[in-house]
Amino acid sequence: MTGAMALLLGYTLLPLVWLLISATKSNRTLFDSPGLWFGDGFHLFENVHQVLTYQDGIYLRWFANTLLYAVVGAGGAALFATLGGYALAKFAFTGRRVVSALVIGAISIPATALAVPTYLLFSDIGIVNTPWAVLLPSLASPFGLHLMRVYAAEAVPDAMLEAARIDGAGELRIFATIASRLLAPGFVTVLLFALVATWNNYFLPLIVLNDPELFPLTVGLRQWDALAQGGSGAGATPILPLVITGSLLAVVPLIASFLCLQRYWQSGLASGGVKQ
Repeated sequence: MTGAMALLLGYTLLPLVWLLISATKSNRTLFDSPGLWFGDGFHLFENVHQVLTYQDGIYLRWFANTLLYAVVGAGGAALFATLGGYALAKFAFTGRRVVSALVIGAISIPATALAVPTYLLFSDIGIVNTPWAVLLPSLASPFGLHLMRVYAAEAVPDAMLEAARIDGAGELRIFATIASRLLAPGFVTVLLFALVATWNNYFLPLIVLNDPELFPLTVGLRQWDALAQGGSGAGATPILPLVITGSLLAVVPLIASFLCLQRYWQSGLASGGVKQ
């Protein structure tokens, strides 16, 4: 088992190691040196400077766009999933089973299958090539809603809710002061899943956006990669090191998010293992 885990860990970290090493190379040493070893010289800071200044610093614009899409989209998706999951788990209303079945069915639909219908719908209402075209679909997370419904059913005791109602607390106050604290680990889990999905979102922004000033990092870096594969012209700045270094910078916020939020995740798993 330990050997299998080591192989899985190596398989997972190998692309990241290659990315980190390659970001320290110049355009020439990318092809002249081994892929998993450093080349002549250390060009990381030079590459970072070129990434941040190339095309009038458009990478920073792409980074800000991605941050906006991820923070608003993932945060909103986690919030709506928490509210909806809590309602489905703790309130009896007509059609609850139908709604739960629709949520499970929505999980099985690939996001790419909805991209073209989403474009046509957004085109009719006039929000194509605006940030709303990326943000609005990001707010819907059927998997997060289902996950929070299952989690809320076990994490929030019915007796505690009934006691709060007997004391005269309203439903909003019960959710804000009691349920939200118990649901925090589930919220963080959904937030992390939504953050990764939104940060790595490529196909939808590619379809609904055509202004480079609105591109996220995924679409912008793919544009640079196309320039690198097609050649950037004589005397022009080599693009491939910029693509690699830009990709490395793009994964740093995700790693930082996991490191910052893992303590909430671990505390939730630990408390869930104690029978109450």
